[in-house]
Parts: sequence; C-alpha cells; structure tokens
Amino acid sequence: MSYYDIDSILTDAQKLPCTFELEVPGLGILEGNPGDDIKAGTRIDLPLWLGEMLSIGARLGTSRLVTLDIPDALAERVMNALKADPRTVDLRALAPHFYTLSERILEIFEEEEMVDVLINTFKKRAAEISDHAHNPRGAVGEGVEFLRGLDETERQLFRAAHDRAKQVRIWAGEAKKK
Repeated sequence: MSYYDIDSILTDAQKLPCTFELEVPGLGILEGNPGDDIKAGTRIDLPLWLGEMLSIGARLGTSRLVTLDIPDALAERVMNALKADPRTVDLRALAPHFYTLSERILEIFEEEEMVDVLINTFKKRAAEISDHAHNPRGAVGEGVEFLRGLDETERQLFRAAHDRAKQVRIWAGEAKKK
C-alpha cells in the first residue's frame, strides 16, 4: 500500500475498541472530557492507527497502555453469519473497507479461523460479483441488495469484471463502441 492510498487512510481511521490498562492523566479528551484523566479499565473506541500505536508496548516487552479488541465488523456474530452464507451479509454496513480492515486486524491478532472464514467469504462473493458483472440484468431485481452491500475491494472487482465483459462484447462485435 502506498502512503497516499486513500483506502489505507480510511481504513486506519476505522474505530477499534481499546481498553486502557493504565491511568493516563489529562487524556480525557478522547472520551470527550478535556482535562480529565482516563482511568485504568476504561474502554474507548480509537482509530486503528492510534490504538495500534498505544498498544505497541506489549510487543516491546514493556507494560502496554491499551489492549486492542476485535472490532464489531469482525465480531463472532459476523463470522457466524459469514460461515452460514456470506452472500447475505452487507459488508459495506459493517465497514466500507471491510477486507482492508480485516487484513490490518489479522496483522495484529493471530486468528486462523477468521482467516479461513474471510478467504471463503471472498471466494463465494467474488463468484457472485462476477455473475452480476457479466449479466447486466442480474444487477436489477434481487441483485441490487447484494451489490449495495459490496465493500470497496468488491466494488473495484465488480467494475473491473464489468468493464472486461463489456470489452469482450465489443471485441466480439455484440455491442456498440462508446
């Protein structure tokens, strides 16, 4: 990812639940109380980049300032829904950059089962996306709800598949050039 990649920037801004392990004087602004202290055990949703930086002490062997928790977009109930039928889950409502967020979370947490669920989810949804991209009539009717729930990675996949299918039809002489 590039430093100037807007998708990375938006993913880093995604809120992540964090629990403070130590009392921090004067940082109450994070809770909306300027000048107050944050007590140990306080749970605050922080941007991913900030939560990751504040939890770095645990990796260095010193006491950590915060403990990171799995975000709601990747909670157990979401994983269970994805196991059942990934095509019915509105990923965009969970997180607009769901797969990018998942990738970042999996860099922090080692969750083998989550990796398997997400790979299976992407495979099944990619097949559905390809079907909708190649069949323009499939995007009207039942397919509309599915297409609204695509995250940004899936939207890029849909655009690429749709454009390639259109180019093939033009090459084959079945459609007019525009």
